[in-house]
Amino acid sequence: MSFIISLLNSMPGAIAQGLIWGIMAVGVYITYRVLDVSDLTVDGSLCTGGAVCVIMTLNGVPMPVALIAAVLAGMLAGMVTGILHTACGIPAILSGILTQLALYSINLHIMGWGTDSGSKANLPISIDKYNLWVSSRYVRDLSLENPYLVLIPVVVILIAILYWLFGTEIGCSMRATGANQSMARAQGINTNITKVLGLMISNGLVALAGALFSQYQGFCDINMGRGAIVIGLAAVIIGEVLFSKVFVNFALKLSACVIGAIVYYIVIQFVLKLGLSTDDLKLLTAVVVALFLAIPYLKNVYKAKHVKGGKTNA
Repeated sequence: MSFIISLLNSMPGAIAQGLIWGIMAVGVYITYRVLDVSDLTVDGSLCTGGAVCVIMTLNGVPMPVALIAAVLAGMLAGMVTGILHTACGIPAILSGILTQLALYSINLHIMGWGTDSGSKANLPISIDKYNLWVSSRYVRDLSLENPYLVLIPVVVILIAILYWLFGTEIGCSMRATGANQSMARAQGINTNITKVLGLMISNGLVALAGALFSQYQGFCDINMGRGAIVIGLAAVIIGEVLFSKVFVNFALKLSACVIGAIVYYIVIQFVLKLGLSTDDLKLLTAVVVALFLAIPYLKNVYKAKHVKGGKTNA
């Protein structure tokens, strides 16, 4: 009974984190599924969004402005990756690694802005002193400070905007680029521009998630984005495996990413309550992603053998 009560008490926090990381997963979905590009910039741009938001808030900048600045910083990181890939001919995965590597030093300097050393690895921010939009302190409270009142509308609005955007000409061009670059070029689409734009949108969303997560946990840390791409992929894959047959609309596919992130964090909480050490979380994440990646393949293999066997018997 105590296990069930403890698990239920952890659910509000797990769902709130799932909503935040779901925003990041939507960004990963844009590059991974829409553009068909492997982008590792997110491990750095997540921290960039958090660092920009926190440092600006600490210096008296209103929260909406700080969040917009965080998104723009993430978009700038995505643009750098896109330019390295399209203009310099560097493979997308290496371009992301290079940008991520550079962002490590940049994030240190952002968080250390105004200090004697000029760099800082951790930057705390208190809900008691600043008007933060989300905080883990109120995640179980039935009050106006509950982070759900911000996170749910933000997720819904973002999905609505993206659904509209990818229905426009430029959005269809991005989808065509990911589906078939050669055909997209034959239709007069500048695939270099669509790739850069897609990477900018993706990393802007990742940076927004980083800004919200920094507020939620009360600090920004230089390592907060480490392994973020794996969590994002886990959310995308879990969402696809669970809802691919039901969610066929583009907006519903984006929603599946958010639900996948929530399911991921619920699974994490469940396993932690069973006694798994937090040191093994990365291992658990890798196992979860591997399992959900393997399930569709194994299903197809089973169906192929079953159909082939049925024809043979006939």
